[in-house]
Amino acid sequence: MRIAGKIVVSALALVVFTGTAYGYTTLSSLDDVTRSSVIDAGKEPAPGEQPADGSLDILLVGRDSRTDQQGNPLPPDVLRELRAGPNGDDLTDTLIVLRIPNGQQAVKAFSIPRDTYVSMPGGKGKINAAYGRAKAVEAQKLRAAGETDQDKIEQESLTAARRGTRQAVEDLTGATIDHFAEVNLLSFYEISRAVGGVEVCLKAPSVDRDSGANFPAGPQKISGAAALAFVRERKPLPHGDIDRVRRQQVFLASLAHQVLSAGTLSNPGTIGDLIDAVKKSVVLDDSWNLLDFAGRLRGISGGGIQFATIPIVNPDYRYSKSDPRATAVQVDPAQVKAFAAGLIGAAPAPSAGPVVDVSNAGDSAGLASRVAEVLKDKGFASGKTGNTTPRRTSLVRYGPALATQGAAVAKLLGGLATAESADVPPGHIEVVLGEVYAGPGTSTGGGGAAPAGDPPITSAGQNCVD
Repeated sequence: MRIAGKIVVSALALVVFTGTAYGYTTLSSLDDVTRSSVIDAGKEPAPGEQPADGSLDILLVGRDSRTDQQGNPLPPDVLRELRAGPNGDDLTDTLIVLRIPNGQQAVKAFSIPRDTYVSMPGGKGKINAAYGRAKAVEAQKLRAAGETDQDKIEQESLTAARRGTRQAVEDLTGATIDHFAEVNLLSFYEISRAVGGVEVCLKAPSVDRDSGANFPAGPQKISGAAALAFVRERKPLPHGDIDRVRRQQVFLASLAHQVLSAGTLSNPGTIGDLIDAVKKSVVLDDSWNLLDFAGRLRGISGGGIQFATIPIVNPDYRYSKSDPRATAVQVDPAQVKAFAAGLIGAAPAPSAGPVVDVSNAGDSAGLASRVAEVLKDKGFASGKTGNTTPRRTSLVRYGPALATQGAAVAKLLGGLATAESADVPPGHIEVVLGEVYAGPGTSTGGGGAAPAGDPPITSAGQNCVD
């Protein structure tokens, strides 16, 4: 069984921990946390500096590893309790970017699904493979140069792996990653226990033998192996990995709310347990000045973190002709960059373009308007929106003078069918959204693939999910 969905709880705990007055005075306890040279020299923000791209950006990575960050194997009883299967150290199962806008204490966090299909060194692939690819290349390079010290090869290869993951995220999102935090199974297990459990809420009962999930409907407190099962469960969920991403966001939002609002960190015992968990299982970039970071975040409120997921074109993308069963998450990099910039109010103004009329031939309320907004952000002027005669598939129509732009609209919306038609008014492109349309605009939160109408996940209170 492949372990999936580990979450970066210790890293977020560090974020909220350093944002409190109590945490600010006890950061010296974290002086010996494991460090790695992930950020390019000279590119890390100086203390107190406001990053040029408008926000301090932190990449939180959950690594599928059965060792602690010192390389020691996790105890067999812990592995059994966590239902850990075959090792997958070279994959990253969780990627979350925290954007902290300059001059603000609000935190905008967004998830990148692990199966997001991207371009990277070695050819296109799923973004969670960037870690292993970079690690393998560096190990081979070191051995070819005559290096025989296995510990040195492992550590330098891991640094290259982290840098490769950072670069893949930067290339996809356009954000400049200022800091990096990596955690593993042990971190999640211990941090959820250290805080005495985390409140979550489910819309319906949920049982999954693979992950060990067995939860009733409604609000409940979870920790340890149950917490890991909550964020790992995938197969029984209506939208698979996309719902699992939302589970991860819900858990983190609840943890942040609990730590920041309920005085959790005023308990010396809890502080000690949190520090121990961070030391055992967290890797930070070696340029991260925790005192400066604490100063930036002091005063952040319990509701000051909002979570989202990058826009998704097709969550069931068949990317391999040789293996038609292989699937990935298809995204439009330009749309992802605009989404990430928009979280901090930096989205570029759209340029003038053809007028696009959007009609909804399905039964998803508000779909035409949402898709029109997606196209507007891409530089196409909004035309008429509304409903039309029901049909199953989608179609983009245009006149001969707009063939190139019409094809671009079809590609942007997930590779829709196209047709040239003299009936389309000059200067216009017509989009008809069929019943099976699943591209950008399907959801209400920036074009992602979550079910339409789901509210955004924040640390302000209870979030009930599938």
